[in-house]
Amino acid sequence: MIFHMGAISSTTETDADLIVTNNFKLSSVLFDWCTRHQVRIVYASSAATYGDGSQGFDDDFGIAPLSLLQPLNAYGWSKHVFDRRLARKVSDDATMPPQWAGLKFFNVYGPNEYHKGGQQSVVAHIYPQVESGASAQLFRSHNPNYTDGGQMRDFVWVGDVVSVMTWLLDHEEVNGLFNLGSGQARSFLDLANAVYRSAGKEPSIKFIDTPLAIRDKYQYFTEARMGRLKACGYSKPFTSLEDGISAYVNGFLARPDRYR
Repeated sequence: MIFHMGAISSTTETDADLIVTNNFKLSSVLFDWCTRHQVRIVYASSAATYGDGSQGFDDDFGIAPLSLLQPLNAYGWSKHVFDRRLARKVSDDATMPPQWAGLKFFNVYGPNEYHKGGQQSVVAHIYPQVESGASAQLFRSHNPNYTDGGQMRDFVWVGDVVSVMTWLLDHEEVNGLFNLGSGQARSFLDLANAVYRSAGKEPSIKFIDTPLAIRDKYQYFTEARMGRLKACGYSKPFTSLEDGISAYVNGFLARPDRYR
């Protein structure tokens, strides 16, 4: 089986040609190779395909439901176009790999993401601020429906992501496009407070303006509907935000070797 996770995952990348080459064309070539050689494949889609969330977060793989989604950036668009390509193949009864699954990753956090720079999780970004005694910086809300720090995302512990992927490895009969989040939206303020508690410090939050380059493309709410994956037989509970952050901080970020 191939687990195809590679992509330009920056939501601020503006070179659309570069993103198309890396995220769509390469994925298409790899998927077609798996079809010809009958090799199983799991690939990374993204919650960025849902855009502003106005169409909900249902991982319906039908052509019509997918056509309603409007991603807010080139990264989300590239993932969405690939999902739609496979939906068309299924609709046309085209030959497919013996197993294929796309995973719409929500906000994944956890160890060994340190090479990702600006694309690291918020936990990894604010922990050094927390550890040094400085105030953790979060984006101010520019939406009247959300308070500062009240923006909500579905944060999912990387251990749960690995669990789903290895479950797919053991269940070759499962095919389709699936959300992969915790199934529960939590605020960035909840996240920051959990980091402080795990570090044994009192919370101190500073709000800064969301950069203009992403302000009108910012997702204020995401929450994975997990019913389709569970209906296929996945039954393991997902890790709470507090437990995941505690495991991340105390097992990795707070240790001299963050990779243990």
